[in-house]
Amino acid sequence: MAKLLKFEEAIKQTDGGGRHLLLGNGFSRACRNDLFAYDALFSKAKDELTDSARKAFDILETTDFESVMRALKQTVELLRVYAPRNKKLSRQLAEDADKLRDVLAKVIAHSHPERPNQIEDEEFVCCRKFLSHFDNIYTLNYDLLLYWALMNDEVDDLNLKGNDGFRQPEDGPEDYVVWDPGDVGSQNVFYLHGALHIFDAGAEVQKYTWCNTGIALIDQIREALGQNRYPIYVAEGTSESKMNCIQHSAFLSRAYRSFVRVSKPLFIFGHSLSDNDEHILRLIEHGKIKTVYISIFGNQRSNDNKKIIARAERLKTARENSGRRNNLTVYFFDAASAEVWG
Repeated sequence: MAKLLKFEEAIKQTDGGGRHLLLGNGFSRACRNDLFAYDALFSKAKDELTDSARKAFDILETTDFESVMRALKQTVELLRVYAPRNKKLSRQLAEDADKLRDVLAKVIAHSHPERPNQIEDEEFVCCRKFLSHFDNIYTLNYDLLLYWALMNDEVDDLNLKGNDGFRQPEDGPEDYVVWDPGDVGSQNVFYLHGALHIFDAGAEVQKYTWCNTGIALIDQIREALGQNRYPIYVAEGTSESKMNCIQHSAFLSRAYRSFVRVSKPLFIFGHSLSDNDEHILRLIEHGKIKTVYISIFGNQRSNDNKKIIARAERLKTARENSGRRNNLTVYFFDAASAEVWG
């Protein structure tokens, strides 16, 4: 089995040169697993699903929304070959896949902690200490936990830098802040797949805030969803579909291009290296990164961890086969030792 480093050992190995961070759903689950685990989200979504969609989860033996969306979309493609006249069934499958995407956003919003004060100060202290080790922070999560941790600067004296590129509108204070597409130098927090509190308003990208309104973020988000206004977020079932969404959003494509340029050591925390995010994994395979540290949670010999380790090894092989001069070195570290939330 691969050698498992302690997080502190991995940090010491990269001292002096800087490092970046990529967060997956395990970051949120480490904080509140009862809310952000796939099983928990699915149990809260059942009543929102059509009977056929619920049965799809049962047949595929999963509670992963993206896996079911991918299967539905793939079936639509197959029907175009095997039953091109059955447009009614194709339409139902496509509609179920699209509805799953919307249901996922609503479920995350309604399962989310109501207020930042529901997370203990000690948890925020640990999280901010963890985040302080990194120059750029990239996240694949939609929830508010990262944002809350970066904003909660009263719990320590770390002076943690967290610039997501949003500013006050030029015309003066509003209920929201707007994304500055010209800020290409100082932004260091990137939502690769969007987030619940970030909305496309056509001429500008807006981020909901508490300080401008006095209204809790999660309440603003729920109100918007109740009015069928959806945030910028990428929850398509396939990597190709996700990439299509990214390319059609200036906000998302900026984050993607930033990740392309990463060359310092990359720490991946709480991500399964699944096929759903192949578009991100390919950037690592063919990019400038020379060293990757990947978190492993629990027993290394579990089936899930074996899959992570095998996919990580393929990252190295793909780099070697690409003909690039810089080989990729992969290390693994114990997720629990990072004490991300204490």
